[in-house]
Amino acid sequence: METSELLKKVRQIEIKTRGLSSNIFAGQYHSAFKGRGMAFSEVREYEFGDDIRDIDWNVTARYSKPYVKIFEEERELTVMLLIDVSGSRDFGTQNVQKREMITEIAATLAFSALQNNDKIGVVFFSNGIEKFIPPKKGRKHILFIIRELLNFEPQEKNTDIEQALRYLTGAIKKRCTAFVFSDYIDRGNYEHALTIANRKHDIVAIQVYDNRETEMPKVGLLKVKDAETGAERYIDTSSAKVRKSYYDWWQQRQTAMSDAFRRSRVDSVSIRTDQDYVKSLMELFNKRS
Repeated sequence: METSELLKKVRQIEIKTRGLSSNIFAGQYHSAFKGRGMAFSEVREYEFGDDIRDIDWNVTARYSKPYVKIFEEERELTVMLLIDVSGSRDFGTQNVQKREMITEIAATLAFSALQNNDKIGVVFFSNGIEKFIPPKKGRKHILFIIRELLNFEPQEKNTDIEQALRYLTGAIKKRCTAFVFSDYIDRGNYEHALTIANRKHDIVAIQVYDNRETEMPKVGLLKVKDAETGAERYIDTSSAKVRKSYYDWWQQRQTAMSDAFRRSRVDSVSIRTDQDYVKSLMELFNKRS
């Protein structure tokens, strides 16, 4: 993308997404993610009704009576955006590609975090870690992130969500809120890594997909190409058996993904490229509030 065109696109996205975060998501973001980061404040004597898990055993032993740790909500959170930049993100049949939808949603969340005085960082991943942008504050930092979202070209084309989650767990020491953007078309198994990451951090899964991925059109002999492996083949879409087989595959994959989120206790939302993502984000925020 040419520099002038890129800057124009960045500005357009800033105007739209900053307006959304200010006017529509004002308050919702904070209430949805408040209290996810807790800082130790002090100790005091145990009182009836206190959670025994908060007992400070070292202080208790010193004074021969129970003391509990008091925590306060950290006003400043760290927000990480994990962005799937594999080959399949460039697919789109609804006047918008998945990468464009992901860019807008990520920018909206980034500006919402900015209003909350949170730090924002990014991990671009394919089947490897493509780029890490350390968490920082400020409008200039977010505009840099938007430019990267629009213009970044990965070295690899496949998807490995498990590796991205493992990287997050190792790279970010302090508890953070992490939004994982992907279509979740991953040949591997990321559930265990998701469970481990969600114990340390607050993970939110955002699936972005195209309506055409859910079912095969009846258009006769069709040449298709796998955007991640490059493999090509012809498919007879006039066959009801072929179309049903594809539909069943999609449904099974969606069920497996939802089950992985449920077992990992990860909040999630699925957004089609022809849907209003504002409504979907509002539902996610309200569910967490």
